Amino acid sequence: MNSALFLPIALLLDRLLGEPPRWHPLVGFGRLVKAMERLAYPAAPQAEPVWRMRLRGAAAIALLLAPFTLAAWALARLPLLEIMAPVALLYLAVGARSLAQHAEVVRKALAEGDLQLARERVGWIVSRDTSELDEAGVARATIESVLENGSDAVFAALFWFLILGAPGAVLYRLSNTLDAMWGYKNDRYLHFGWAAARFDDVLNYLPARLTAVTYLLLGKAADGWRCWRTQAPTWYSPNAGPVMAAGAGALGVSLGGGARYHGQWKERPPLGCGPTPTHEDIGRAVRLVNRGMWLWAGLSFAAAILIGAIHA
Repeated sequence: MNSALFLPIALLLDRLLGEPPRWHPLVGFGRLVKAMERLAYPAAPQAEPVWRMRLRGAAAIALLLAPFTLAAWALARLPLLEIMAPVALLYLAVGARSLAQHAEVVRKALAEGDLQLARERVGWIVSRDTSELDEAGVARATIESVLENGSDAVFAALFWFLILGAPGAVLYRLSNTLDAMWGYKNDRYLHFGWAAARFDDVLNYLPARLTAVTYLLLGKAADGWRCWRTQAPTWYSPNAGPVMAAGAGALGVSLGGGARYHGQWKERPPLGCGPTPTHEDIGRAVRLVNRGMWLWAGLSFAAAILIGAIHA
């Protein structure tokens, strides 16, 4: 059956249920990743040549991704599970409600003047240091996370589900988790995590740009397009740049700028245009992602029905 027909059902499940409160498969996969790292990472990495460290990392991600992708393919082909399995796997791969819930806690805390709680909770969804952020800094960090994770946790999973079905959604979501755990440019992961980071970049290339287009269509298109063209090339990530620049421009707010990561100050280019964001703009960013998600669902469902009618 056409994957597009399952997509709205999975999104409704995410909207109604959110992430499983216990025993989420991605948590278990994270533990498996740590176990694989203990096996694959050498005791003396400084004695390993770069090519061998990269090979170790590439072999590790192949061993981690292949069994689950093949299992998803097999489940989706079983007669009794050909509908239930794709819906369930996409539901587990998409994190739209979870993203909105995390952002809403921060928005509410800022609206009520509880800056300390807002700093604490935004620290749950960003990697920068949040203990000294002012209200604008908290709002900026939250919106950046919503825009970027809208691409990573929502639109990219939908894209690969539409292209490859349940195996595509599983492959993408697990590779994105690997990138989140190994894709750092520090001493430990620079070479070992190279394959995980590059593979995630490849899988995100098209979805990121489709996400940026989605933000333009549902926001200030002219500003978003101008920011995408001029600001995305300056951003340190080839995929996050278009997403965040287009999203900031579409919302009409200014994002980016310097931030502190793990005690080190990092200068980042400006993104977007317009005023400094407030707590109200957090809600606008969440609504932008949600409207885009349902736009994708509606368009893909309509396309599936039309194609089915033509071939009937």
